[in-house]
Amino acid sequence: MSAVLIGLSVNAQQQSQDSIQKVELEEVFVSAIRADKKMAVSYTNVKAEELATRNLGQDLPILLNYLPGVVTTSDAGAGIGYTGIRVRGSDATRVNVTINGIPYNDAESQGVYWVDLPDFATSVESLQLQRGVGTSTNGAGAFGASLNLSTSSTTEEFSGMIRSSIGSFNTFNNSVSFNTKAYGGFSFSGRFSKIVSDGYVDRASSDLKSYFVQGAFKDENTHIKALVFGGHERTYQAWYGVDAFTLENDRTYNYAGYYLNDADQVSFYEDQVDDYLQNHMQLIWNQKLSNGWSSNVALHFTHGEGYYEEYNENGSDDDVTRKWLDNDFYGSVFSVEKSDDQSQLILGGGINTYKGRHFGEYVWFQNSSSTQSSPFYDNDSNKNDLNFYLKYRYDLNDRWSTYFDLQNRWVNYQTELKTGEQIDDQFSFFNPKAGLTFSINKAQHFYASYAKANREPNRTDYKNGSPKPESLDDFELGYRFLNSKSALNVNMFYMNYKDQLVLTGALNEVGAPIRENIGSSYRLGIEIDASVRLNDQWNWMPNISISKHRNRDFFFERDGSLRELGDTHIAFSPGLIVGNILMYTPSENLNLSLMTKHVSDQYMGNIDSENSLLEAYTVSDFNASYTLKNNWNLDIQLNLLVNNIFNVEYVSNGYFYTYDDTWSTPGVTTTIEGAGYYPQATRNFLLGAVIGF
Repeated sequence: MSAVLIGLSVNAQQQSQDSIQKVELEEVFVSAIRADKKMAVSYTNVKAEELATRNLGQDLPILLNYLPGVVTTSDAGAGIGYTGIRVRGSDATRVNVTINGIPYNDAESQGVYWVDLPDFATSVESLQLQRGVGTSTNGAGAFGASLNLSTSSTTEEFSGMIRSSIGSFNTFNNSVSFNTKAYGGFSFSGRFSKIVSDGYVDRASSDLKSYFVQGAFKDENTHIKALVFGGHERTYQAWYGVDAFTLENDRTYNYAGYYLNDADQVSFYEDQVDDYLQNHMQLIWNQKLSNGWSSNVALHFTHGEGYYEEYNENGSDDDVTRKWLDNDFYGSVFSVEKSDDQSQLILGGGINTYKGRHFGEYVWFQNSSSTQSSPFYDNDSNKNDLNFYLKYRYDLNDRWSTYFDLQNRWVNYQTELKTGEQIDDQFSFFNPKAGLTFSINKAQHFYASYAKANREPNRTDYKNGSPKPESLDDFELGYRFLNSKSALNVNMFYMNYKDQLVLTGALNEVGAPIRENIGSSYRLGIEIDASVRLNDQWNWMPNISISKHRNRDFFFERDGSLRELGDTHIAFSPGLIVGNILMYTPSENLNLSLMTKHVSDQYMGNIDSENSLLEAYTVSDFNASYTLKNNWNLDIQLNLLVNNIFNVEYVSNGYFYTYDDTWSTPGVTTTIEGAGYYPQATRNFLLGAVIGF
């Protein structure tokens, strides 16, 4: 395999999927929500082989860490288990994710839980990350980015692959995959994986299983795919983090499961776990029609069920509870498309329904005479989501191209909170977008765009008050350059928010971030990424994001009185993010890569408190890949990944909270601040082998 497999050559590869006319039949459906070079959208394309040598068990967000404007997090500290991704300072609830055009974000929380799909990167053919609002897609609106994944396509010949890796923290990853030979247009493929790891943080273990099975029929005009995939995760809870003192003295300490036993000694409950199963079914039909038309229809169904178990100290009445979520998500997404050499027209949309049940049950009581009922809460949620969009791109001449994108989205959300409060909200959103591209020549393009986005609050927002829907006006201005040896992308953005739901820095009882509406805020910045082939052996791929994220005229109640703080930093929004990949290929079968990420200081709250400051960090990873030459008709590749090679002690995520002390001094209110941190792993490694046949 060539050197391009090691790093993310995020610029040169953008052309690989840019031409709609050249899209393979199995990718037509994904093209309805992807951008191309003639659209005024900031985006990065990544193919599966570009992640292959680092795909050794870590979650997909970690593999995307070196893309422009991206910050990744890991609760367990080593990239396995609960992980997250932020883009332009926007958290995972604002990153719209689709799999084959089908929404993956949880309909209620709007979050993305990659732990439910372990080793999913192995079943991804390609992906596109659009920064900003991007093009109209399915599911909750994108407020920071949209990430659409296309799963593996079928092949014409029989093939198979065995992948195994071992690493630090007792990490083991094993998977086997296969593709059958096509007979009469029919073929099958599949993958089965298991990943276990103790995690960097104490007891932050993961036991992950996943599968992916696909059957397909393909002829000249028709491609039908039936997919079933899913995963089962059992992870020890690691969402509590540590305080500043513990971070300094025992950074791997984990409070989860803490209790005092009968001898008044510190113990940890062994089943303080998160246990969740998720299964997906998709039926996708792509059809070429006459006169340049094609149609795309998908039916989908997802079932998830699981719980988190918790030991609760209540004096002499300690207990163990399980809090369950049992949900179904189903519906259809669809589009029709007409393309020719001068224009592209897409009409599409989706209709989706979510039904969820939240309930809690007692597993154990310390006091056998306790009479607590089980379930001690039980409420249902229903959410209906309907959207339609019209996209049209037209080449005015050889230099000028324009597009517009109009979407209407209707949402109805009904739920009952644990407090007994009934929620029944309806939303109607109109999201227009338009852009203009000017081509100086085949290598250079300027573009400008405007996009409007609206989105509804999530369940946690309702639990914390009476939230408003939020809206965003996104302005983008960019330049693209590409030739045979180098590529350059420059993009400037201004994102103006009304009633943005920003992270407060605090967490709820399950480690989910708490948000609140603020009146007015904005994000302003410039993103630059490049790819330079220095010579036959060296490739250099740097990127930098310089940005400003501010709340306007922010007010905060401190020590019992409301205070105007003026403009403050938006939480978890670093002003400088730098990525760099330096690749060296000394021979045809050996590839080496040094990857570096720098993230500047960021506040974990919105009041610019020094107690909420998360310090800047710079971390480097080393990746090596060696392809064995053999006479056995096998492809054998050995991969080594050394994470944090310079052994930096750093923190990529945390939380910040305040509360009012009204009891220490009668008649006096004192605002108390606190913070927690999620330490990331020091130097660690993953060593893997891939055998293909």
